[in-house]
Amino acid sequence: MPFDAAARESFLRRYAEGPALLRRAWEEVPGEARIWRPGEGRWSAQEVLIHCADSETYAAIRIRLLLAEPDPLIVGYDENAWARRFDYHAADPELALTLIGAVRAHTASMLAGLPGEAWERMGRHTQSGPYGTDDWLRSYGEHLEIHAAQIRRNLTAWEAGHGR
Repeated sequence: MPFDAAARESFLRRYAEGPALLRRAWEEVPGEARIWRPGEGRWSAQEVLIHCADSETYAAIRIRLLLAEPDPLIVGYDENAWARRFDYHAADPELALTLIGAVRAHTASMLAGLPGEAWERMGRHTQSGPYGTDDWLRSYGEHLEIHAAQIRRNLTAWEAGHGR
């Protein structure tokens, strides 16, 4: 369902504010808790953070494909396979945070200048079917919020298990 102007503006604001929110959540986690996993098959705070960096770089391409290409195809990926393949625990968290901030700032600037008709563009997602610019904004407008909350849940669980 397409956004009205107020909803779109709200999601654009959330999109732009996401990196600061994620950074604050990350900085709350003590070093010894950053690679702790809350359970089998669940991600550590570091894995969540590095996933966000990978996701943001791909998201920036996805919106550009939607806006510029005729009949764009948005290809899904297996985020768990990426976490394993790219050894997220070996990645540099500060570099990831810097990347997320830069990619979001660059994309937010581009989005701010879009004409209204750009928000009517549609493509196809390999996993979910029809996929438009508002679908993209809905997903990525809340993406870092969701993962900041996940990092905080990990911290709460870690503290409970370590008597803090």
